[in-house]
Amino acid sequence: MKSRLVTLLLVSLNVSAQPTPEAHFGHPIGVDRELVDWDKVVSYFQALAKTSDKIRVEELGKTAEGRPFIAATISSAATLRNLDHYREIQAKLADPRRTTPEESSRLIAEGKTVVLITCSIHATEVASTHSAIQFVYNLLTQDTPKFRAILDNVIILLVPSQNPDGLDIVTRWYRKTLGTPFEGTSPPELYQKYVGHDNNRDWYIFSQPETRLTVSRLLNAWHPQIVYDVHQQGSYASRMFVPPWLNPIDANVDATLAQEGNYLGLGMAADLTAAGKKGVVTNALYDFWTPSRHYMAYHAGIRILSEAASASLASPLTVRPDQIQTTGLGYNPRERSWNYLEPWEGGTWRIGDIVDYQLIAFESLLYEAALRRSDLLRNFYEVGARAVARTSPYAFVIPRAQMDPGSSRKMLETLSFGEVEIERASDAFVAGGKRYPEGSYIIRMQQPYSSYAKTLLERQHYPDLRLYPGGPPQRPYDVTAQTLPLLMGVETDTVDAAFDVTSKVANFFKFDPQPVTDIDKWRTVNQVWSAGKSVWRDTITGRFRESSTANAVEVQRPRIGLYKSYVPAIDEGWTRWLLEDFGFAYQNVLNPDIDAGNLRQRFDVIVFPDEPAAQIANGFEAGTMPQEYTGGLSPKAAANLKNFAEQGGTLVFLNRSSNYAVEHLHLDVKNVVAGVPNRDFYSPGSLLNATLDTRNALVLGLPRNIAIWSEESPAWDVPANSKDFVVARYPDDHLLASGWLLGESYIKGRAAVVEVPIGQGAAVLFGMRPQYRAQSYQAFKLFFNSLVLSSAH
Repeated sequence: MKSRLVTLLLVSLNVSAQPTPEAHFGHPIGVDRELVDWDKVVSYFQALAKTSDKIRVEELGKTAEGRPFIAATISSAATLRNLDHYREIQAKLADPRRTTPEESSRLIAEGKTVVLITCSIHATEVASTHSAIQFVYNLLTQDTPKFRAILDNVIILLVPSQNPDGLDIVTRWYRKTLGTPFEGTSPPELYQKYVGHDNNRDWYIFSQPETRLTVSRLLNAWHPQIVYDVHQQGSYASRMFVPPWLNPIDANVDATLAQEGNYLGLGMAADLTAAGKKGVVTNALYDFWTPSRHYMAYHAGIRILSEAASASLASPLTVRPDQIQTTGLGYNPRERSWNYLEPWEGGTWRIGDIVDYQLIAFESLLYEAALRRSDLLRNFYEVGARAVARTSPYAFVIPRAQMDPGSSRKMLETLSFGEVEIERASDAFVAGGKRYPEGSYIIRMQQPYSSYAKTLLERQHYPDLRLYPGGPPQRPYDVTAQTLPLLMGVETDTVDAAFDVTSKVANFFKFDPQPVTDIDKWRTVNQVWSAGKSVWRDTITGRFRESSTANAVEVQRPRIGLYKSYVPAIDEGWTRWLLEDFGFAYQNVLNPDIDAGNLRQRFDVIVFPDEPAAQIANGFEAGTMPQEYTGGLSPKAAANLKNFAEQGGTLVFLNRSSNYAVEHLHLDVKNVVAGVPNRDFYSPGSLLNATLDTRNALVLGLPRNIAIWSEESPAWDVPANSKDFVVARYPDDHLLASGWLLGESYIKGRAAVVEVPIGQGAAVLFGMRPQYRAQSYQAFKLFFNSLVLSSAH
């Protein structure tokens, strides 16, 4: 009895020693008009780790701006003392080739459900970091049957913020505008250094440090059974979405994972409803298609998403009943339906409400993970076993000889980072009736993550879904294609039948040299420029040299200006990332810079990233943001841009910004899809076939036929007697290479890229995104060539 009292006393002292969120942050979690700083979040989790044996906190690395990127591991004290043992159990269950069914049963009986929870990847979705703080405190200090079950049966990997840089950016802006008419607005800058809101579309190209740390240190290291991604959505419809997902579901996602996601999501919905929380919707809004958001679903993990309605950051938002939307994908926010049983009818919505919903969702999911521990582990093993037993196709083969060795290497490095096993042939071999040389690469499908390789290597056939039979199309939630061989220009063969080859697992990838067409030559060129040396280029072949030869012109290092609107444009960030990654020097150009004129004295080329023409011309309206962030490019600025081109400068307009050039620079081309409703023409993010004019300097280093990224993209009608040059043109049929396209007749035979002469210079109109999300390596060369076009001329 005395021993038991001592134990209880020690437990009590341990609990009381843990700082409350209110004591640490100076306010309760979830109160109006209070956001947190990242350094305080880090120090709070570190304080919890010092006072509890149920939590460990580790810095995984640094963010894009150098902040600590942390994760907490939470479980019972006994589990944390044997963490390496449980990680090894996960590794054995993750690969059925190393674990027999008999051994798996023993491991399942002993193992724990591993759940990764990631918070606030989108920094304006502020609540989940607050919810994570409160939930962990509750879990460590409240001795309830559910919490005991969670701690005893689950290993929680918690990322309090997937985007610490953005958390501080939003907090700083919120405090600056607190008490002003602009309280609750989003900051006038990207809330991740390079990719802003696109940071949750980085899960197969792995361009950002936060993505790479999460994948390498958590997902690949632990192979969690469940990954819960905590988000917020718009303010004027449902209060929270949880799975089931909307159609379509990528066929490469194992059906068991999809069904498990269904029942876990419905369990969360039931617990929310039982707690009196209205406005919970399922089977609506969000589909389950692209691996750019669903890495874990191709690695035997269940992806759970919740999307809570947003307040005005941390400020309350009052929503009148008449402001609630009347339509939503898969439901009507004003009407009761099977998947929206208790509509939310309006009222005042606070950050504290979001925290309440999320705390219920956290507990519901983790308790179910504890109760269904053995089922989840068994199914995890079986999903891997089915992947290993895959027979169709047998393999993908990447020949050693490629037009672009750098892009080919990048594609294999990307797959390898995602735990795809790649073999290198030691001898020549025959597969699918074709002979391949030694040094070619083989990706067999008989491996645990073959679904991941398959969805990235094959062409996508997005289904033609209709809102009702014979009705208008159901618009995809996100992009519809991810075929890396098309994006990167890599010859990749699908082989259905088994074949024999002597090979070894490869971790380093090398292809036959190609001095003209290798994307990595652009890195070398920038290194030569940085060393103060000259670069020459053959105007016929496109080959770079460090000395003059026949047919060669000297290519000066371009003075690049990258337009930056006060309205944050994600594509501007992606363009910055690409320029820096390849070593190009650039400066951002703001509205006052263009208004001031004399642009030719500063720049050789000015790049306008993908953003709507009206956003460029008008910017934020007066009264919606502080005065210094309002307005767009004036008529005087447009005149200065045209003068810049007339004096020999190059203007590069990417995707939708091309419409600004046509309208405000008065160019003699017509966007044939302007004004066409999306029920008739819609390209939501697809790969389309295009033919290049190989006589044009913009296509040096490229083949005649490529696939280009089309996403709400213009297409041009160029008059027959025009002096404009059609650089890329759509074919008359078979436009779609991968994904989904509605209304191809509108753009067949039309121009996708046009060079428009203006005086001594030119405007290049890209009816595409040539630097799409750091993925379209083949089209990078079109963009890079446009940067040095003035030298070519």
